[in-house]
This record gives sequence, structure tokens and C-alpha cells, in this order.
Amino acid sequence: MNQGPSMHSTPNLPLRAAMLLLAALLLSACAGLPPRNPLAQWDPSPNQNARGPILIVIHFTSEDSVAESLKTLKTANSAGPVSAHYLIGADGKRYQLVGDDRRAWHAGAGHWGTINDVNSASIGIELDNDGHSPFADAQIDSLLLLLDDLCRRHHIPRTAIIGHEDMAPGRKVDPGPLFPWKRLAQAGFGVWPRADAPPAPAGFDPWLAMATLGYPLDNRGDAVQSFRHHFRGLEGRSFDEEDLRILHDLTLPPPAKDAQEDAP
Repeated sequence: MNQGPSMHSTPNLPLRAAMLLLAALLLSACAGLPPRNPLAQWDPSPNQNARGPILIVIHFTSEDSVAESLKTLKTANSAGPVSAHYLIGADGKRYQLVGDDRRAWHAGAGHWGTINDVNSASIGIELDNDGHSPFADAQIDSLLLLLDDLCRRHHIPRTAIIGHEDMAPGRKVDPGPLFPWKRLAQAGFGVWPRADAPPAPAGFDPWLAMATLGYPLDNRGDAVQSFRHHFRGLEGRSFDEEDLRILHDLTLPPPAKDAQEDAP
């Protein structure tokens, strides 16, 4: 007598496929839920929003081609696995390697102001450049377009754009003294001193000003060199009068700047 399928028999293929599909749908639905700690009762507050980047860090790749740069950013360099959110070629073509909401491995050790984990707080942009050549106009035009997009979409302050060496003096040198920071400032990104700013006053503390900007001061000579690369395109590990003038102007509160400009 036919007793029908055993309780241990395998379900027929259509039923099994349906079960697998249902399981996949349930898993995908759960993936969109916020993480919940099983040690606490979930009682959500509406007073929240997504965490997002608050800083943009600019690098050069120190490679000879986009192909080499893409390979490195998807594998590793001599120090281990690395990545960045974006890569821009010399021709201006942009590549996105990591989502803006994800933590790319581009900054490494260092800090900027009170930001100690720069990878978690920033978007990293690599420029395909060997580290010794001027940056192509098309590349910088493309960068400016991307900066505008990122600052608008993520509400990143337009002043919160730094170089890799700014946050890691002595350990990193990119984007280096050839990078056109003044051009970025003229387009409204980053910070730049006024050409007619007066000299720093007597008693001005340059180290307090450096810390105010965000520079790490673990090694002051390295910090000065990073500052000089950024604002003057020069080498040097000690301040001169022009450095002090620039530092004073960059850290002068806006009302004080307005008063200077309005003075006869």
C-alpha cells in the first residue's frame, strides 16, 4: 500500500525553491533594520539621524597610472590593505570604490583636531599622481565638482578639506607642495590667508594657532613642514615671519577680520 512520502523525505523541488526564496526575503528585510542589542529592550527614539562624514582628506596615489592605482586601492600597498572612496585620473575621470556611508581605509594613523579616527569621520579622495608632477587642470576641475557634490549632499563644511599630510605630519607627504590649495580656496573650499593680512602681533603663539587649525603637534618640525607644503609650497621645519602672518590670519575670528578690513 502506498503510504505517501516519509516524514524524512526531501521536499519536492518547487517547494524547496519557495522555502529558500522566503528565507532570503526574510534575511534581506532584517538587514535593513537597525542593529539591536539583545541585552536591552528596543524602545526607539525619533531623535536621531544617520552618521555621516564631516571631513574630506585629499591624497595622491604615488602611482604611474590609473590602472595601477585602482589595483592598489582594491588590494594593498607595502603597508597593507588600503582603499579610498574616490579616485580621480589625470584626465578628470572619477571612480568610486567605496560608498560614502562606508569606512574606507585611506587615512591611517594620525588625527585632525579632536578627530582621532579620521577614517570613520571622513571621505578619502585619491588623485592619480606620481607625487612629483603638477596636477592636471582637468583633474582639479573634476575634483572641484566632486567636492561641491560631497559638501552639498553630506553637509560637510567647505572649510573641512585637508591633505593627508596635514593630519599625519612626517608619516605622509601627500598631496604635497605641488597641490593647488589656493585654487581650491578660490573656488570656496578649504582655508586660505588674505593676501593683505597684516603681520602677526607681538606675543602671537604659533603653536596655539597650529592646534586651533587642527595640526597634530607630536613632532613640531614635521607639523611645520606640512603647514608650509600646504600654504606656501615650500620646504622647511621652522616658522618665519610669513608663516606667522598666515597663521595669525587663518585663526583670526571673522569679526576681527571684518574690523581690519573696515579700518581706514
